[in-house]
Amino acid sequence: MQAPNSKSQTISNVQIANSKHYDLEERTFEFAKRVIEFTKKLPKTMANIEIASGSVGANYIEANEALSKKDFALRIKICRKESKESRYWLKLVEIKDNNDETERELLIKEASEFIKIFSKILEKTK
Repeated sequence: MQAPNSKSQTISNVQIANSKHYDLEERTFEFAKRVIEFTKKLPKTMANIEIASGSVGANYIEANEALSKKDFALRIKICRKESKESRYWLKLVEIKDNNDETERELLIKEASEFIKIFSKILEKTK
């Protein structure tokens, strides 16, 4: 594979990197929306799930606007922490409907993937 030697190749690589950046913003947003919809089906609303799941994406956006490397790392740590908290609350939910159980399992998996993603980002910022 050749190193980019033209301005267009460099711009293309930047666009690809930026699209990945925004994909995670969109993914965390969709996660929060799905959690909110999921909690509407529960007998009693669990506000902690909604707050933690929304905080993942909000802090990721803050990380992307960080003023320093230290600020960026702090925001990513918060994203990871909120992902863990979302997973925790989702595991506590008792489900009686199989369709809801499937959605709960998918949301737990997504929260677990966020934990891995944010951990990897933190490793690379050191």
